[in-house]
Amino acid sequence: MKPICIIILAVILVFGCKSPDARRPESVQSGSFIQASAERNIKLNEKEHALIQTIMDKNPDVDYIASESGFWYYYNNKVEQDTITPGFGDIVNFSYDVKDLNQNTIYSREDLSVQDYVMDKEEIFTGLREGLKLMKPGETVTFLFPSQKAYGYYGDTNRIGTNVPLICEVTVNTITQNQ
Repeated sequence: MKPICIIILAVILVFGCKSPDARRPESVQSGSFIQASAERNIKLNEKEHALIQTIMDKNPDVDYIASESGFWYYYNNKVEQDTITPGFGDIVNFSYDVKDLNQNTIYSREDLSVQDYVMDKEEIFTGLREGLKLMKPGETVTFLFPSQKAYGYYGDTNRIGTNVPLICEVTVNTITQNQ
């Protein structure tokens, strides 16, 4: 009787402690969704660049500058003297407005009020963060941002919808350097 109990106990331990087999995927996902998404984004980007190029072509007297980051801008008021531009942790005091490419105001300067932004330590949309890094105190710059440099696919969940390119006129009042 004792050897039978030991054999039964051994069988229970061997088969009872066996881990379950891993689930196998039912199908393998191909890269077709990602490829379609990439193609859609390329077309959207081309369309937005064409719209921005149309705006620039209609204003031949304006000296547009293409940034390395993928947006365009021009100086409304340029400070020629050599002063500081903001670096990591500097506090930038600025005001701005937001318009669509048809010059319809989405947010006025009054809506947004004067902002204090700690450079690269707080959330702000990508294009504006990169644009502020180009500016000096006292300058006013108009930026033309494709949607990927603005609020992108999600918008701002308020007045800016999905994939909306923006025009922002930004004035930097002061830059307080991080000590």
